[in-house]
Amino acid sequence: MTQHTSAACPLTSDGASSDATTVGQAATAPGPAGVAGGCPVSPLGYEAPPSPLGPDSLTWKYFGDWRGMLQGPFAGSMQNMHPQLGAAVEQHSTFFREPLPRVMRSLYPIGGVVFDGDRAPTTGAEVRDYHTDIKGVDDQGRRYHALNPDVFYWAHTTFFVGTIHVAERFGGGLTEAEKRQLFDEHIQWYRMYGMSMRPVPESWEEFQAYWDHMCRNVLENNHATRAVLDLTKYGKPPIAPWLPDWLWAALCRLSAPFFVWLTVGLYHPAVRERMGYQWSRRDEWLHRRFGNLVRVIFAVVPPRYRKHPRARAGLDRATGRIPADAPLPQTPARNLPPLDERDNPMHYCPNV
Repeated sequence: MTQHTSAACPLTSDGASSDATTVGQAATAPGPAGVAGGCPVSPLGYEAPPSPLGPDSLTWKYFGDWRGMLQGPFAGSMQNMHPQLGAAVEQHSTFFREPLPRVMRSLYPIGGVVFDGDRAPTTGAEVRDYHTDIKGVDDQGRRYHALNPDVFYWAHTTFFVGTIHVAERFGGGLTEAEKRQLFDEHIQWYRMYGMSMRPVPESWEEFQAYWDHMCRNVLENNHATRAVLDLTKYGKPPIAPWLPDWLWAALCRLSAPFFVWLTVGLYHPAVRERMGYQWSRRDEWLHRRFGNLVRVIFAVVPPRYRKHPRARAGLDRATGRIPADAPLPQTPARNLPPLDERDNPMHYCPNV
C-alpha cells in the first residue's frame, strides 16, 4: 500500500482544521437526495415502540465482538468523512483530547442499542439525545446538525457495514442471504433511535447504491478523518496508564502503519482514492490472510469472552445466566470524559 502525501492528501492530521481538496469540495454538492446540503432536523420519536433485536439475529452474532475493534478506525473515519458529521466532530467532540477513552466509553451505549433487550429503545433515545445541541456552521459556511436524519443515518450505516466487514474479513464470511438478513436487521436496529426513517433504503440493492453514491460523491478528506487515522497522536489506553510514555510512543510508531493499512483495506475504492491511498493485489491478498489468522485465533476463544461487556450481558440475560432486569453494564470510571466536560449533556457519563 502506498499513499500520496501531497498537500491534497496529507499523511497526518497536522495543519488546518479543514482543507478539503478540489475533489472533496465538489463532492459536498447535494446529491439526488440532498445528502450533504442544509441541516433539516427530524421530528423525534416513533408511532409505536419498536421491537429490539434478539439473540436469534445475525447482528447479535457479529456485532459487539472484540474483533470489531479491528474495524474501529474504519467506522470512525468513514463517519467523519461526511461533511456535516466531520464538522460536528471538529467543533464539538472531545475526541482530539482523549481519543481512546472517547471510543471505549461509547461502545457501551452503542452496543446497548442492540443488546439491551426491552431497554434498547430507551438506550437508543439516550444516544440520540446526546446529539440534540450539536449544531453549527463549518468553515466553508455550511450549516450542520447532528440530528439531520441523513447525517444520523450515515453514522448508523458505518456500524452496519463494519459488522459486515467483521463477519466477512474476520469471521469466516457471509452468504448473500445473510447480508440481506443483516440489512433487514440494521433497519430494525435503527428504529431504536426514534429518528426519521426517510433516509433508509428500502432494499439491500438500494443500500449498495446509496453506499456507492456516498463514497463517490459526498464524503470528504477532512481534518476529523485524518485525526482518526493518525494513531501516533493517541494517548495511552485508559486500562494501561502505567505504561512509560516513551514505550507507548514507540508502540504507536511501530503499530500505526499496520492499523492504517488494515483500515484502508476495508475502504471503498473511491474512498481510498480520495484519501490518497493505492491498494495492490498483494495488499488485498495479505489483508485476507490476516483476516483468516484472526478467525483462527478467535475460534479458540470461548464465545462469551469474544463479546464486549454490554453484549455479553445481553447474551447472559437471554440465556438466564443473569436476571432479565439486571443492571446494564456501564463504562468504567477510567473512560469517563474529562472533568470539565462531565456536566455536558452531549456526553455519556454514567455515575460510576
